[in-house]
Amino acid sequence: MIYLDHTSHTQADPAVLAEFCRVEKEFSANPMSAHRAGEEARAEFDRVTAAMAYLLDAKPEEIIFTSGATEANNMAIKGLTRAYRHVGKHIITTCLEHPSVSSPLAALRDQGWEVELADIQPDGTVDLEHIAALLRRDTVLVSIPWVDSELGAIQPVKAICELLEKHPHCRLHIDGAQAVGKIDLSFSGSFERIDTLSFSSHKFHGICGSGALLKRQDVLLDALISGGVSTTVFRGGTPALALAASSYKALELAVSNQNERLKKVRTLRCSIVDALEQYPRVRINSPKEGSPYILNVSVQGIKGIEFQEMLDERGICVSVKSACSVPGTPSRPVFAVSRDKKNAVCSWRIGLSHCTKFEEVERFLKAFDECYNEG
Repeated sequence: MIYLDHTSHTQADPAVLAEFCRVEKEFSANPMSAHRAGEEARAEFDRVTAAMAYLLDAKPEEIIFTSGATEANNMAIKGLTRAYRHVGKHIITTCLEHPSVSSPLAALRDQGWEVELADIQPDGTVDLEHIAALLRRDTVLVSIPWVDSELGAIQPVKAICELLEKHPHCRLHIDGAQAVGKIDLSFSGSFERIDTLSFSSHKFHGICGSGALLKRQDVLLDALISGGVSTTVFRGGTPALALAASSYKALELAVSNQNERLKKVRTLRCSIVDALEQYPRVRINSPKEGSPYILNVSVQGIKGIEFQEMLDERGICVSVKSACSVPGTPSRPVFAVSRDKKNAVCSWRIGLSHCTKFEEVERFLKAFDECYNEG
């Protein structure tokens, strides 16, 4: 079996699993307990938090550990809009959002919030002029993915931050699930206008069920999960020390090897694109300057789900849209950049990783050729 769906999930690195086991065995107490064992666990939790904050150019108190990006996105969107509802009920977002963002926004719309979509340009980036035109005095939130999960388009986050400088009462949430650990980013410096940023460790070879929300220290946020005293007032529950430690280990490995990994993935992507562009009915939907980890493709005349099934029969695993999306519907991001519904229905996605082998790409291309001619 050849796994080319690393955008949906990556296998945990052995070093990450080893770190999880080490911490789970070494620290048996609740980090919030007052006895010596609890104090030792809390010290380790604080060490891990500080180390992760350093990698993300954030402050330790700005990290809220979660069960992943879905919880973090819900926490940010629901928490920010509730905390700042006195500003207004107008929200700006895009059609590029992952369901963990679009779903809570849809729930808010049902509760009376007004949600507007900013236009997407042919290269997959958000139209900054349209965002500027949509911004109002009662705009409470702008939500943008740093890298969208279907096309891999890298959004102009710095320019969006600059745009919002004139709107100090508007909060900015960034879904960083496909960006953290894969591209250069910072929670501070030129990006201090970002109020919240989410990520999930299983997107960069961490353990599924762990992630975090970065929240600017002076930003208000209503808690999504209430409970007893914990390491943060913004999320109740017993701190998952081993998951936090394994998340840090995964991020440390990703950041320290980022350039090397990126170089390999770019080479893999280029070899695939060069080969697929030789087929007349193939359309590459992902932008050339997007994340090399994500490659969206359409084959004219064959629905994406059908091509996926043909590849699956040959032991090749790819995906149609996000794994969390509703099946059988056109890809909204692909339609946004192509303005072609048939093309959007025919699209599917390859998710690459530094773990992907060159021989696996060769086998995929052979299987693709068979499916293309069969279809």
